[in-house]
Amino acid sequence: MRILLVNWNDRENPHAGGAEIHLHEIFGRLVRAGHEVDLVASGWRGAAPRADLDGIQAYRVARRYSFTLLARRAVRRRLRARRYDVLVEDLNKVPLYLPGMSPVPVSVLVHHLFGATVFQEAPWPLAALVWLSERPLPWAYRHVAFQAVSESTRADLVARGVAPEHIEVIPEGIDTAWFRPDPATPRATRPTFLYVGRLKRYKGLEIALRALAEGRRTRPDLTLEIAGQGDDRPRLEGLARELKLGDAVRFLGFVSEEEKRRLLRRAWAVVYPSPKEGWGISNVEAAACATPALASDSPGLRESVRHGETGFLVPHGDVRALAERMAALAADPALVARLGRGARAFAEQLSWARAAEATEAHLHRVIAQGG
Repeated sequence: MRILLVNWNDRENPHAGGAEIHLHEIFGRLVRAGHEVDLVASGWRGAAPRADLDGIQAYRVARRYSFTLLARRAVRRRLRARRYDVLVEDLNKVPLYLPGMSPVPVSVLVHHLFGATVFQEAPWPLAALVWLSERPLPWAYRHVAFQAVSESTRADLVARGVAPEHIEVIPEGIDTAWFRPDPATPRATRPTFLYVGRLKRYKGLEIALRALAEGRRTRPDLTLEIAGQGDDRPRLEGLARELKLGDAVRFLGFVSEEEKRRLLRRAWAVVYPSPKEGWGISNVEAAACATPALASDSPGLRESVRHGETGFLVPHGDVRALAERMAALAADPALVARLGRGARAFAEQLSWARAAEATEAHLHRVIAQGG
C-alpha cells in the first residue's frame, strides 16, 4: 500500500504526545512490512521541512496554529505528486475534513474528540471554534471508515451520529520488552506518585495537586513528581506554591525515554486525573513496569485501568477520593505490589504488532471497498 498520513505533529515535534507514539509505532511497522507511508504534519521553529522517521517520509508545513489553514493545500500537493492507495487522517486536534477533497479512499483514526472539554483548555473564542469544528463531523465523514483506539471513543462517535458499522476499534499496544519491571530499580523509599504527559489545563493536573495537599494531612510523606512540559506549567507551579506543597511536588520538565522508564518503575502509582482521553497510554506504560494507576473514571481512562486489578478509578474531579486512594496505597505496600502484578499481566495482553496488523487489515478493507 501507498499511504498518505496526515497528523498535527510528528514524533520529533516538541508538542508530540501519546497520539504521536501511536502513529509511529503503527505506521513504522507498516513501513517495515513493505508499505510506503508519507506523512503531512506541522513544523516548528528550526524544524527541517523533510525528515525520515521510522521509514516514514515526513513533510512538514506551517506551524502549530497555522497547520489547520495550510494542511489541506499541502495534502493536495502530495496527492498530485504521487498516486496513493489510501489517505489516513489522524484526527486528534481539529478535523481537516479531507474526505471531500480526496480522490482516494479515506480512513479516519480517532483517539478522542474534545467536545465540551475544550472549554477547560482554551480561551472561549478559540474553544468555541474547536467545538463548532467538530459539529459537522458525522455529516462530512458519513461515508468514511473510522478506526477508534477505544470503546469509549467509539461510543463518543456513535453518540455524535457516526454509524456504528463504520467504526472499528483497534486498541493501542505497548512495548513490554522496553517497559518492564527491573529489580535494580525498586520503589521509591517515600510514597511517590507520578504524572507523565503534557502539562495542559484540560489534563486536570490541579486535581492531583489538591489531592496531594489533602492526602498529606494524614500522610505527610506523600510526594508527587510531574514529568512533561506544556503551557500550563506556570499556573500549576503557582497552585503548588499556594497549597504550600514545597518539595513534596517536583516539576521535572522534559525527560528522556530512559528516565521516564526509571520514574515509572520507582513510582508507587501514576496519577491521571483527566476528564477524557482516547486511551491513556501512560497508564499502560506504567502497567508494563508493574506500577499501578490512579485515574479519573472517565472515557478512555476506564479502559486503560482495570479498577481493583491494575489500579483504581475515582470520580473525576473528586479531590478527596483521589487523596484517599493515594493514602491507602502509601499505607499498604503489599497492595501496591498486588496491583503492580495485575498491571503487568494486563499490559502483556497488549501488542503494537497486533495493533499494526489489525490496522493493515483495516486499510486493505477500506481500499477494497473504495472508502
